[in-house]
Amino acid sequence: MRRAAFAIAILLICTFVGLSTSTGGDKKGPLSITNFGQSFFIVTTSKDKRIAFDPHGIPAYDRDEAPKCEADIVCISHNHNDHTRVQVLNNVDTEKKEKKRDLKIFRGLKGMSLKGGDWNPVNEEIGDIKIRNVGVFHDEQEGLLRGKNSVFVIEVDGWRICHLGDLGHILTVPQLKKIGPVDVLMIPVGGIYTLNGSEAKKVVDQIKPKEYIFPMHYGTKVFEDVLTAEEFLEQFPKREVAIEDHNEIILNKEASRPRPLVVQLHYYPKEEKKKEEKRK
Repeated sequence: MRRAAFAIAILLICTFVGLSTSTGGDKKGPLSITNFGQSFFIVTTSKDKRIAFDPHGIPAYDRDEAPKCEADIVCISHNHNDHTRVQVLNNVDTEKKEKKRDLKIFRGLKGMSLKGGDWNPVNEEIGDIKIRNVGVFHDEQEGLLRGKNSVFVIEVDGWRICHLGDLGHILTVPQLKKIGPVDVLMIPVGGIYTLNGSEAKKVVDQIKPKEYIFPMHYGTKVFEDVLTAEEFLEQFPKREVAIEDHNEIILNKEASRPRPLVVQLHYYPKEEKKKEEKRK
C-alpha cells in the first residue's frame, strides 16, 4: 500500500514539473527539448528527427566535454557567432568517415556578415515538420545597432514551437499575427543584447504561449556576459516556475500542470560536470 502511494506521489510530481512520459491526446509520441546553454536548443520529435536552434561554441559551456549532439535540421536566427556554430553538431563519424545524419540548414538572414542582409523567408515542410520564420529586429532601432533577426516557428507532433532568437524589442501587431498561436516559447531574457527580464515578460503577455516557456540567452555561473534569468522568473507565481537541475524535458499536455509552465533548464558546463563526477 505504501509503495502504491509513493508511486502515485512521484507521478504527480513529474506531471507538475513537465517530465511525465504521457504525451497528451493529440500527440503521436513524446517530444523532448534539450538545452545546451545560451539560445541553443535541440527539439527531438516522436520520429527521432532533431531540430537545432542557434548552436554555439561558447568556451564556458565547453562543447568538447558537454554531451555530444546531432541534428537533422538547424535554424539560425541571425549571424552573430554565438548562434551559428553548426560544427558543434556531431553529424559525422570521423573514424568511419561517414555521415550520421544529413543536415539541412535554414538561415534567417541572407548573407554571412555579422549584421546580415535582409530576412531570408523560410516556409518549408520536411516530412511532418513545418518550418517558417518571421522577420524581426535585434534591437529597438529596427536593426540599426545590431541588425535583423528571425523568429522561427516549428509545427510538429501537435506542438507549435517558437524560438525568438535574439529579439530586442516589443513585437508589433503584424509580427504577432505572423507568429500566430504558440504552444512552446523560447525567449531571450538576459538583456544587454536582447530583451531583459521585464521586457521579455511583456512579449510573453503579447504571444500568450499555451503550454511552456523556456527562458534563454541569460547569464549563468560560468557565463556572465549577460544578466541572469532572475528578473524574468520573479514575474511569475512560484507554482508556475520549474527550475531544473538537468537539461532535458519531455513535453506533456496534462490537465493538472500549470499553464503556461516556465521551465529553466540546466546547461551542464564543463566545470559543473567535473564536480558532479567527484560527488559520485
